[in-house]
Parts: sequence; C-alpha cells; structure tokens
Amino acid sequence: MSNLDYSYTMQQRENRVPLHGPDAFAGMRKAGQLAAAALDMLVPHVLPGVTTERLDELAFEFAMDNGALPATLNYRGFTHSICTSVNHVVCHGIPGPKALKSGDIVNIDVTLIVDGWHGDTSRMFTVGEVSRRAERLIDVTFEALCRGIAAVKPGHTTGHIGAAIQSFAEAERCSVVRDFCGHGLGRVFHDRPNILHYGEAGEGVVLQPGMLFTIEPMINLGKAAVKILPDGWTAVTRDRELSAQFEHTVGVTADGCEVFTYSPAGFHRPPYQLPSN
Repeated sequence: MSNLDYSYTMQQRENRVPLHGPDAFAGMRKAGQLAAAALDMLVPHVLPGVTTERLDELAFEFAMDNGALPATLNYRGFTHSICTSVNHVVCHGIPGPKALKSGDIVNIDVTLIVDGWHGDTSRMFTVGEVSRRAERLIDVTFEALCRGIAAVKPGHTTGHIGAAIQSFAEAERCSVVRDFCGHGLGRVFHDRPNILHYGEAGEGVVLQPGMLFTIEPMINLGKAAVKILPDGWTAVTRDRELSAQFEHTVGVTADGCEVFTYSPAGFHRPPYQLPSN
C-alpha cells in the first residue's frame, strides 16, 4: 500500500462513526434515564429567588447519591455539574449566585456518566409566570426536537434531521442557531457524528443502526447570530432576544430510534405539574 493509500485509509477510519451493540444500548439507557431523573428532581426547585448555583449543588448531590459523575465537572475547565442558560443565553451558561426571577426561562443541561456511559439531556424550565412569546418559543423548540427525532431512521442522513428542525422552526418565524450542534457520544462525551440542526435531507452522514448521538436544537426568537462572553463558555444571542433548547440522546435502531432520555416523571416540556399530596 502506498503512503497516499495508507493516509486515505487512515482518514476513512478517523471519519468512521462508531456503531454500538445491545450492551451499549443498555448502558446508554441506564445513563440516559438517570440524567433525565436529575432534571425531574430539579422541577420543584426552579423557583423565583433560587440561584442557579443552588440548582448546580442539587444536581451534584443527586449524581453522588446515585453513583454517577457529572461529565461537565472540570471538563476543559468548566467547574460546575450542569449548565444553566437563562433567557437570552443560548447554551453553556455557568451557574452562579444570581437568583432566578418570575418571567425567566432557563435551560438546564445535565450529562451524567454511569458505568462509563454518558447520558446527556437538557430541558426548558419556566420561572413563575412567563410571557406568551416565551411560552411560544419553548413550544416551537420542543416540537422542532420532536420532528428531528422523527427523522431518525436507517438510510436517512444527518441532513434529514437538520432539515426537519430548520423547516419547522423557520416556518414559525424563529431562527436556528448554527454555531453549535448535536454530537455522537457513548463512552466518550463528544464523538462522531456531528448533528447539525439545519440543512438538506440527503446531506451528511448516512444513519445506521448502532449510532448514538444527541439532538439538541437551539432556537431563537430573533436572529440566529450568537457571541461568546469573556468567560469563554457562555453563548448569548447577539440581539439579546430569547433562546430555548431541548436535548435528547438517541440510538439508531433497525426501524427508527430509541430515545434514552425521556423523563421518567413525564416532565417533557413546561409547565411541569407536580403531583398533589
């Protein structure tokens, strides 16, 4: 084999998307359900006057109590167990001492490592009474995620997922953030393939049974443009309009996909109704 042929073969291997079997799906199922349960646990705590720092503490305690590790803790210098993205923060918001107030919307993103497998999910929360435009953005974002998941099946491509999300969100006069994407995962936090939340059906990587990845559209009420704050993590909308995000981890099956991170309590989108005592 020539050096040129060898280099091409190595590039093919590097670009190959990992395919996983039943044991991996079992591991991802366990990790995904615990991550979703962590978000369920936070529901009664997302209230006016509560700090995102306190929510981070609760998530850390939950992980420790359940034998899990928060994947974001000390990941590339990130020092918290969850991301909390409030109002015009698009993603990677850093928990801090500022209290939530009525009218805020917040995305909470949690990834827990269970027996070496990564369960990654995020969900929108409303704080007190929120505006109708905020409610509508949350509804559009949730439906965009659902349409992206519905596009996952063998023989489709990653472009089918992006096209389903983009066509719906833009028809609702919202914009799709292009600076961030979903990603493969499993025993590593970020892997191939990248899942763009925009694009054309038929473009990108062909989906095959055994692929594991997240779908996590970020949808803005205003324009799609974002910027990163000086902390190096927090992404915000440039026009300071509201942004929302939902995220699920999925595995491609023989006839569609399995979603590993559905809420055990049925808390799929706000407002979340706690059971009465």
